[in-house]
Amino acid sequence: MKIRLAKYAGFCYGVKRAVELAESAAQSGGPCVMLGYIIHNSDVVDHLARQGVRVVERPEDVPQGCGVIIRSHGESRKTYECLEKRGARILDATCPNVKRIHQIVSQAEEQGRQPVIIGTPNHPEVTAIAGWCRHPVVLSGEEELEDWFRKEPTRKNLPLTFVSQTTSTRKIWDGCVKKAKKECTNAEFFDTICGATSKRQEEAHQFAAQCDKMVVIGDGKSSNTKRLAEICRESCPDVQLIERAADLDLSRLAQAEVVGITAGASTPAWIIKEVCDKMSDEIMEIEKSFAELLEESIKTLNTGDKVTGTVVAITPTEIQVDLGTKHAGYIPVSELTDDPTAKVEDLVKVGDEIETFVVRVNDQEGVVTLSKKRLDVVKGWEEIEAARENETVLEGVVTEDNKGGVVVSVKGIRVFVPASQTGLPRETPMSTLLKQKVRLVITEVNRARRRVVGSISRVLRAERAAAAEKVWAEIEAGKRYTGTVKSLTSYGAFVDIGGVDGMVHISELSWSRIKHPSEVVKVGDTVDVYVISADPEKKKISLGMKDHSQDPWTVFTSTYQVGDVANVRIVKLMTFGAFAEIVPGVDGLIHISQIADHRIEKPGDVLAEGDKVDVKITDVDMDNKKVSLSIRALLEAAPAEEEPEVEE
Repeated sequence: MKIRLAKYAGFCYGVKRAVELAESAAQSGGPCVMLGYIIHNSDVVDHLARQGVRVVERPEDVPQGCGVIIRSHGESRKTYECLEKRGARILDATCPNVKRIHQIVSQAEEQGRQPVIIGTPNHPEVTAIAGWCRHPVVLSGEEELEDWFRKEPTRKNLPLTFVSQTTSTRKIWDGCVKKAKKECTNAEFFDTICGATSKRQEEAHQFAAQCDKMVVIGDGKSSNTKRLAEICRESCPDVQLIERAADLDLSRLAQAEVVGITAGASTPAWIIKEVCDKMSDEIMEIEKSFAELLEESIKTLNTGDKVTGTVVAITPTEIQVDLGTKHAGYIPVSELTDDPTAKVEDLVKVGDEIETFVVRVNDQEGVVTLSKKRLDVVKGWEEIEAARENETVLEGVVTEDNKGGVVVSVKGIRVFVPASQTGLPRETPMSTLLKQKVRLVITEVNRARRRVVGSISRVLRAERAAAAEKVWAEIEAGKRYTGTVKSLTSYGAFVDIGGVDGMVHISELSWSRIKHPSEVVKVGDTVDVYVISADPEKKKISLGMKDHSQDPWTVFTSTYQVGDVANVRIVKLMTFGAFAEIVPGVDGLIHISQIADHRIEKPGDVLAEGDKVDVKITDVDMDNKKVSLSIRALLEAAPAEEEPEVEE
């Protein structure tokens, strides 16, 4: 028979810290009491009582000026206030994870939100959390949540803040979150299930599926332990829930090939060891010694250490990381990345393995503050120096601007880019680059002075040169490009077609007669152009924008014929007459003699450029593509048409 001992069996860091704090208080010699059972384990409580730390049930029972240990489940705000009034010396053993929930619900209520606690209503931890709200709502699961909504449908529109009892099951929490997200219009969710609890439950589920028998060790009053047993029973037909070695029924383990052992978070190491010893007297093989597992669980951490852990929870303010030690690891969101545009959910996910830097270790509270950003900075300097040597192109985000240039955050390092190296036109404000991702090369590194200088324009020039080389290698007459208008002159527009500028002559911008390119395009426009001609030696490209697929003369002849009347636009005045646009790309001449029904000195006496007038098409020269127009013919025809008929 083989025995498998769960890695996450026994004290979690919160419980371990609470017991160590109580033992330290007992050894100090001063009077000290526990307010309620410090953890859900009668053997541990009896052990502490024998050392002189007895249990009192109410704050009023604490002797004046006596030391009082706040249990790992935490206490209400009112309890703290009562103890302070009695002059009690408070030794706070509240689990750091539970402390965070107190802060979350308290802040939520200050912001006008309704805290909703998912957990067992009469559990000490839940009672304590509720004690940090004026109007808490406590629900045991999805069914109660559904009933709560049904009784008062308007609750779905309230600003709700959901938190969970740290020892709740993932199934209960996920069910409530799914239901709330479907029903609510303004809800926020803080996954406050303890990472150690999640891992313990997940491991128990896997163990149970792989073992013939399971032994779950823990106090029968502990909800954490009872849930472990429930989870194991879902996958294993025979599960023993025992409090100590004397309760173990070895006869039930007969004929089993593999027996799994796990223990609740309130189960001390010595009880697990007693159970293991009792089983090892009867069973030959234990997969891993308890001593080895215990040694693994109490690894120490120091400021400056590089540590790797697993992301177990993500909230709007921090990321919780399981480091496999007695400490709770937290990365504040501000210590995750230097990129102001980055979203937490895009950077890390629950279950990810993450390497971090230890910023601060608080052994008293059992909390380790971590920073990924600072670790990135350490690595960043190494990569920055290597990039300078190898002229590697790096990517960063512009975080600051000033008259002298901009500051780019690259791998957590501040890189200064002088204005002349930003690639911006001379009069363009530096602020246009703020929060933009840019590519640059490092031109100077002085680690001692923490000074790094870079160039964006050098990358832009290199990329433009590479693009230009590609364009020249592939360019040919008739090829089409999508380009950007870079500048305008009186005779045309210059268009960037991907590293190379080509010129669209004013006559190629439009079939219509225009005086300036700005009538058709402006700088920055994206336009479709085609190559008319290209000279690689002189580096000149002539481009066109007019659509030659439809000839204007064909449009004209298919629309009009001699004798038709057309509404035209006067585009040019000459001494001998006026040119008018009939359709874009086709002009006709109104001779000076055809402008009016009387003699005029010059066309400008009657017409102005831009005027729209009705004309009669009097002649079409198909060979030379010329059209003659007349206003006079319409003026002379009008009186005759209006002359009344004479009856004989």
